[in-house]
Amino acid sequence: MPDRTEHLLGLLLGTEEDWPRAFEELVRRLGSVTANGVEHTVSTERITIEPFDLRAKPRYNLVIDRLAYWYYVPREWLKKIALMDDVYTLNSPFTFQSMEKHAAYCAMMRLGLKVPNTWLVPYKNPVDHAKYAYTAAKYNRPFDLNAVAEQVGYPMFMKPYDGGAWRGVSRIGDPDTLHRAYDESGEMLMHLQAAVENYDSFARSLTIGPDVMAMKFRPELPMHDRYAVQHDFLSASAGAEVVTISRLINAFFRWEFNSCESLVVGSEVYPIDYANACPDISITSLHYYFPWAIGSLLKWSVFCAVSGRKPRLDLDTHRYFEIADSDRSYEEKLAEYLVLANDYFEIERYHEFCATALSKVDDMVRDWIASDSFDTLLVETVRSTYPPAEHDRFLAHFRGLIALWLNDNP
Repeated sequence: MPDRTEHLLGLLLGTEEDWPRAFEELVRRLGSVTANGVEHTVSTERITIEPFDLRAKPRYNLVIDRLAYWYYVPREWLKKIALMDDVYTLNSPFTFQSMEKHAAYCAMMRLGLKVPNTWLVPYKNPVDHAKYAYTAAKYNRPFDLNAVAEQVGYPMFMKPYDGGAWRGVSRIGDPDTLHRAYDESGEMLMHLQAAVENYDSFARSLTIGPDVMAMKFRPELPMHDRYAVQHDFLSASAGAEVVTISRLINAFFRWEFNSCESLVVGSEVYPIDYANACPDISITSLHYYFPWAIGSLLKWSVFCAVSGRKPRLDLDTHRYFEIADSDRSYEEKLAEYLVLANDYFEIERYHEFCATALSKVDDMVRDWIASDSFDTLLVETVRSTYPPAEHDRFLAHFRGLIALWLNDNP
């Protein structure tokens, strides 16, 4: 029988180094936790890509995936270990295929969220497939792009249905811009989505398990300045709705590590993007919020591994749709969705686990953030990210923001 008190957390990584090193160091410092009177040891390992036997038993209790949204070999391995071996994965490899946004829009519209008016339009250029010409000639109907745009309403955004990193996103204010952007879209499949004008706040909420951090986001600024350190920028009701929507989306799709973008106008919250297979968690962009993110990732990962949490591969969509189809008000539906989401994330059990088995984690994270070890990681990250002439500037910038976090979290 395998030792059920030893838990190996696998890291499936691409090009990132900063947060994985931080995570590995914090797991090493944590070492072990005691739950229900039993001591559990926790360790990490970076996963390599190689041929695999479909019947082979993996050594990992949990895998944090940052790679499979574009790399098919590890994606199929994740499906195998989830289906056959009950390994817990962040995120579900079945609903997070290639950062596809389309199904996420559809599902949240089905639940009644205030997603702006959105249309999908065919490819501008033919796809590279031998049967395309015949099929297109027989079945593709000519369409009037201007007429579709009038249905959506100007201004709007054109963006890939499977977007990511703002690739191919264009703001469309008139027919000339519309046709130019569509011509340039090539073989990308595009959405047209109505713009939310004159919004009061752009909120980007990073979600890890049930934990949500809503941050004021400024997409027009360079990455190191996009997350403003501004607390209480949302009203209490709008803030609660952003958190509820974020947790709802993740519970619905079985996502554990995601980000959600919402535009807030008065008391109205419009979710515009909420399918991100590889949410930003870099020190050089999150800065002030990085300690929260890495601490939350540690807590949720250890909780899932030590508590024996099993992956739920079925979505139970009917439970959500029964609420959506009822005559409840929007606010009542959100409250019921939150009950389902909290149940999925076992939120009471998780909070109790954090308060007991992981009670020292917050202090441990703070001590490490204040240490020379973290500063060394910060220096190395800055040097690998920016040109030499900008090293001093950015080190001062990020050290100042980290010092602010330390001052706010004594």
